[in-house]
Amino acid sequence: MNDAPTFADAPPLDGKAIADLAEQLNQLLRLRTFPIGMKLFEDLDAMANVPGLRRPPKGRTFSTCQLVTQSRLAGFTLGITTENIPSFSSCSSVIGLDAPGEIYTSGRKMEGVWFENREAAAAHQAGMSRVPPGRYNGLVVSPLRTARLDPPDICLFYGNPAQMILFINGLQWRNYRRYDFSITGESACADSWGHALKTREVSLSIPCYAERRYGGVADDEMLMACPPADLQRAVIGLQGLSKAGLRYPIMPFGPQAEPGEGMAKSYAGKT
Repeated sequence: MNDAPTFADAPPLDGKAIADLAEQLNQLLRLRTFPIGMKLFEDLDAMANVPGLRRPPKGRTFSTCQLVTQSRLAGFTLGITTENIPSFSSCSSVIGLDAPGEIYTSGRKMEGVWFENREAAAAHQAGMSRVPPGRYNGLVVSPLRTARLDPPDICLFYGNPAQMILFINGLQWRNYRRYDFSITGESACADSWGHALKTREVSLSIPCYAERRYGGVADDEMLMACPPADLQRAVIGLQGLSKAGLRYPIMPFGPQAEPGEGMAKSYAGKT
């Protein structure tokens, strides 16, 4: 029986501890951009007190994926309300700052664009994971290294498929569970920060067309979102995997080589 701790009853991690975990994650997976945090705020005065907070210039709007990219590339700490998000997008409804309008829920907005008919477009909207509206008024994104969100609601990072599978292997190192991730299609933010903010569960997504076009996400990047406790779980697991010789980058052994020699390094004496 595995009697190792599950972290489920552990006290919340503070911003400094999460910053340390982000640095360890960088060392273990060699990420190209900063891991970031997201935090929803009911009280805008409390949001305004986040150290180093930047707000978009008056009259300027950004999609949420643009804000995420500014934070993970430039290291900005950015706070937004509905006035900072384009009125023609559904970004604010994904993070719970308002409810999706009828033009979206009916399917009219995406009919003939992403879907052949209104019924398919409406079904897409109904299937999106969104934070319920009515509670939150603002959102802040910030690099975890700054510890300015103390603590963030969720942690996020972009990486390639090899980095993502090792992160998942790390999550499974001490206490195994199977992970099943959803694919919304377009509006993949519903699969990543939307789902993670709503459920506070690990959420892996394939970035969508808009995230790539407006957020500048690279072709080889995927997005992981998770609560801080799961970041801690994965980092501990990645450290264990590294000691076992399983680490990033994954050195190719060769498709025409005899695999027994390589496998013997990991499985010797396991017969």
